[in-house]
Formats: sequence, C-alpha cells, structure tokens
Amino acid sequence: MEDFRWMYLQLCKEGSVEPQESVVALLQESRAVHSSRLDLSGHSLSTDTCTILARSFQKDAVFTEVSLSDCMLTEEGIKVLLAGLFHNTSVKCLDLKGNNLRSTGAEVLGKLLGCNKTLLRLVLEWNALGVWEESFSLFCDGLASNNTLTHLDLRNNQINHQGASELALALRHNSTLEELDLRWNNIGMLGGRSLLEALQKNKSIVQLEMAGNNIPCDLLKALEHTTGHNAEREFTLRESHNKTYVLSREIQTLKEEKGRQFLGLMETIDRQKEEMGRSSRYDMFTSSDVRSTSVQIAQLQEALNERKSAINSLAAKLQMTEAALALSEQKTQSTGELLSRMEAEREEQKEQQSRLRKKQEEEKSLREGKLHREIQNLMENSGQLRNKVEELECRCKSQQQKIFELKQEHTNSTAELKMRLTKAEDRLESEKQRSKRALEDMEGLRHKEVEHISQHLEETEKALQERIFKLEAQRIHLEEELSRTKAASVTGWAQAEEELGKVRAQMRLKEQERVSSLEEKLCSLRSSMQAMQLHCSQQKQAISELQAKNSHQSIEMDGLRRWIEELQQDLSGKDQEKVAEVSRVRVELQGYIGQLEAERTAQEGLKAKISALEREMKVLTNNHREVLLDKESERSSMLEKLRLKEVEIMRMKEDEAQRASYLQSAILTYVQGSPLEQYSGRKK
Repeated sequence: MEDFRWMYLQLCKEGSVEPQESVVALLQESRAVHSSRLDLSGHSLSTDTCTILARSFQKDAVFTEVSLSDCMLTEEGIKVLLAGLFHNTSVKCLDLKGNNLRSTGAEVLGKLLGCNKTLLRLVLEWNALGVWEESFSLFCDGLASNNTLTHLDLRNNQINHQGASELALALRHNSTLEELDLRWNNIGMLGGRSLLEALQKNKSIVQLEMAGNNIPCDLLKALEHTTGHNAEREFTLRESHNKTYVLSREIQTLKEEKGRQFLGLMETIDRQKEEMGRSSRYDMFTSSDVRSTSVQIAQLQEALNERKSAINSLAAKLQMTEAALALSEQKTQSTGELLSRMEAEREEQKEQQSRLRKKQEEEKSLREGKLHREIQNLMENSGQLRNKVEELECRCKSQQQKIFELKQEHTNSTAELKMRLTKAEDRLESEKQRSKRALEDMEGLRHKEVEHISQHLEETEKALQERIFKLEAQRIHLEEELSRTKAASVTGWAQAEEELGKVRAQMRLKEQERVSSLEEKLCSLRSSMQAMQLHCSQQKQAISELQAKNSHQSIEMDGLRRWIEELQQDLSGKDQEKVAEVSRVRVELQGYIGQLEAERTAQEGLKAKISALEREMKVLTNNHREVLLDKESERSSMLEKLRLKEVEIMRMKEDEAQRASYLQSAILTYVQGSPLEQYSGRKK
C-alpha cells in the first residue's frame, strides 16, 4: 500500500501534476487499514489524476478490488484509466457504477475485456452503454472473446432489443460468465427471445436477472427455467468431478499403500535372506542358533499375519469402493426414472395443452357468435339512441326558444312596472301642485267666506288626505310588487344555482363512476397483460387506444359539461331532467361502445394467447429434447466411467491375487530351502 502511494506521488512529480488531496488521503487511510481494496467512490477525478492512476495500475500488484463509482469521469478520463488496466494482473473486481459511460466508455470496456485475463467481476450499473448501438456491439465483441469474467452487472444502461441481440450473440461464444444482471433496461419481448435462444447454447449462465424490462411472464419463466437447467447441470458436473476426484484419490492411496506394503515385504524378505545367508556360513549349529532361527521364524509368521491383516483391510476398502460404485449406479437408475417421469409429465402437459387449446377454440367460436349478435343488437340500439338523441336535441332547442321568450317577457314586465311606477310618481307630483294652487285660491277668498271656506277646506283636506293615502297605498303596493318580483327573481336564481350545483354533483358522480369504470377496465387490461405478456406491444397499443378514447371522451365530457352548464343557467327542473336523460343515453351508448371495444381486444388477446401457447409448446418440446439428450449423454458417460472403474478394480484384484500367490510361493520356497528345514529333516 505504501509502495502504491509512493509510486502515485512519484508519477505526479514526474508528470508535473498536482496530487489530488482526496486521493492521497484515501491512500493514507488504506495504508493504515492494510486493505487490498481501493475505494474512490464519490471522488471527482480529473483527467490528469486518471492518467497518473492508469500508470500506477500498470505497475500495481496490491489491489484486487477497485471501486470508481460516482466519480463523474470524463470520456478522456475513463479512456485513459481503463487503458491502464488492460494488462493488470491483480485487479479482480472493478466497480464503475454511475459514471454516465457512453460510446467511448463502451469501446474501451470492450478492449479491456478482450485484453485483461484476471478480471472476474465488473459492475456497470447506472450508465448509458446501450444508447449507441455500434459502441455497445464493440463491448459485446470484447465480452465474447473474454474467458475469465464470471459476474457482469448491466443494470439501468438503456439497453434496447437490438443491444440485447448483440449481447445474445456474445453469450453464444462466451463460456465463463455465470451471473448476468440486466434489470431495469428496455429489452422488450424481442430482446428476451434473443437471449432465450442464446441461453439454449450457453451452458455457463446460472443466474440471470431480467426484472423491469417489459418482458412477458412466460418468456421470463422460460429464461428462469433455462438458467435453472444450467445451474443443475453445473451442480451435477461439480458433484461428479468431486466424486471422481475422491475415488481417484482413494485408488491412489490404495496403490501407494499396497506399494509400500509390497516394498516392506520385499525388504523383510531380503533381510531374512541375508540373515539366512549369514547363518548358512557356519558349519555347526548350536542351540543358540536354533533358538535364533525359531525366533526368526516367529518374526516371519508375525510379518505374514500383518500382511494378511493389511490384505484384509485392502479387501474391505475394495468392498467400500464397490458399495460406492453400486450407490452411483443406483443414482444413475434414479436419474433414469426421473427422466422417464419427466417424459410422462411432458406428455401429460402436451395433452392438457391440447385439451385447453381445443376448449379455448370452442369458447372463442361461441364468444365470436355471441359478439356478432351483441354487435348487431348494439348497432340497432345505437340507431334508436341516435334517433332519441336527435329528438331530445330538438326538444332542447324548443325549450331554449321558450326560455328566450320568457326572458323577453320578464324584461318587458319589469319595464312596464318601472313605467307604471314613474307614471304614479308623476301623477302624485301633479296632484300636489294642484292642491297647492287650490290652497292659494282658497287663501285669496278666505276673508269673504271664512266658514264656508273652512268647511270646504276641511272636506278638501280630508279628500286630499284620502287621495294621498290611496296614492301612498298604491305606491306601497307597487313597491311590494316590485320587491316580490325581485324576491321571486332572486329565489329563481337561487333555485337555479341549487339545481346547477345538484347537476354538477350528479355530473361529478357520473364522471367518478366513469373514471372508476375506466380504471376497472384498465385494471382488467393490466391483468390480461400480465397473463399474456408475449403480446405486450399489442396490449400497449390497445391501452393507448383506450387512453386516447378516454381523453376523447373526457374532452367530449368537458364540452357536454360546458354545454350543460350554459343550459342549466336558464332551464327549469323539467329541462334539467331532459338534459340528464340525454347525458345518460350518451353514457350508455359510450358504455356499449367501450364494451364492444373491450370484447374485441379480448378476442385479439385470446388469439395472441393461442399463438403464444403454441410457441411455448415448441420451446418446451425443444427444451425437453435437449434435457433428454444431456441426461442421456451424462448417463452414457457415467456408465463408461463405471465400466472403467470396474475394469480397473478387477485388474487390481488380479494384481493382488497374483502378488499374494507370488508371496506365498516365495515364502514356501524360502521355508523349504532354509537350513532349519534341512536340520529338521536330518533329525528325523
């Protein structure tokens, strides 16, 4: 770690570049921790710093994991930095998350994958490698030529179906990649099919993440099934390799032990021969010599017993190996039975799918006939409803004319009342002036006829007061009539506003019901989309059409709402009921039309589902055929290995039997040719 820090500072000094303080501090912390991980995440690296780091990586042998996530690397910086890792032999994990890598980054990454021979894990999440197709194809070429990478993370890289096709071509030639993460791209159904076809030939991918790519559910299940098959195949291969390794080790240990035992036996025989040779040099045999020979014979007998026990242990080990072989044979038989069960299940699935397809065809024919009849009925109903709508529109026009006439009458009546009020006021003024003149005349004649005038004045005053009271009563009556008319107009306006609020509430409720019905339709469409995602593009188009119709209907509703609001300001309760009836008729007509469209889309979805089921049957048959072929080849290879093991065990048994016979004959010849045998013969 200290060497890397020193080398970084030295290269900065040689290149006349100011060392970046954050990088130096991070290297200082890493030196204190003694870690093999270089974490520069979140540090903004300049182009000069990238150049110095690239030169350091060319000579580095310390770091095995480098993290450069969210470093805001420029195109030139990433090009220089990755060029320094082309021939690096220590970095096994590289994290370039969130650096917005584009065309240049994709090209340099392709070269890195083609040159580097030690990189095992590459994280490229949150970049934009799939935007430029030519650059991404170069990246895929590098991946195809790579034979060391085992984990690749390409989440959120804007990869479309064409990029997925390029990646599928790379996977056809790559045989080491085990885990691939393609979540949250835009691969689609076409890209998913390309990857599925590639995984039919690629047997190394054991984990594939494809969520958030607009891929139908059945295609995702097919991809999961393929990767699961690869994982099972890899597990069985590893298990068989482990078993063969263990068996080979046991056989090797048995061979070594037998060789050691044989060598020990030969050494003991040689020692006994030497001792017997030394003992044969003496002409006379003493009692001590006899005792030594008897001791030697006892030792030989003990050695023979030990060898017998070793041979028995070897025989027990051979029995154990034979039991292991029998267990492997039982496993092969169980795999054969499993294959037969899988074939039977596949036949049952075929029969079920054929029955389901026939049933769906019958249901489709019945539904088509029903739909034709409903369409005819709906066409007739729509014609009747159009006629009703025309009649209601004529009635609405006539009611509008009546309302206009009533408005004119109202304005005329208010004008007449105003005229009458002005006339009454003029008459009152004229009467007042006339009374004043009469009073003046009466005052001139007052001196002549005081009593007569006083009586006459009283009478006239009473008459005038009565007339004034009448005029005031008339004025009050007119004012009351005017106030009543104003109150009636105000109450009319209030009633109209209340009715308008009610109608608005009704329209809002109807709009909410329509929105809920449309949401239910959208939910049903989404559920059907989840059930039949092989034709997601067609369903999206249907959803867009429905949304367009919904927007068109909302526009029509807005227009109708404005039209109804204009009518409601002038219409009475009966006119509001007629308008509500017209709107209800239109809603029913639109509902019938929406149901027809939904039935049509459902019919198209059934056709798409039938075609999808046929394709899925083809895919399943191909997969089962390949599984059967793989299992058959594995079974044949296991049988061949078992045969070879049996031959080798038989050969070992024969060798052991031959060696035992040789040993027995050697011991017999040795005993027969020993001086002790001769001595016993003389004694007799």
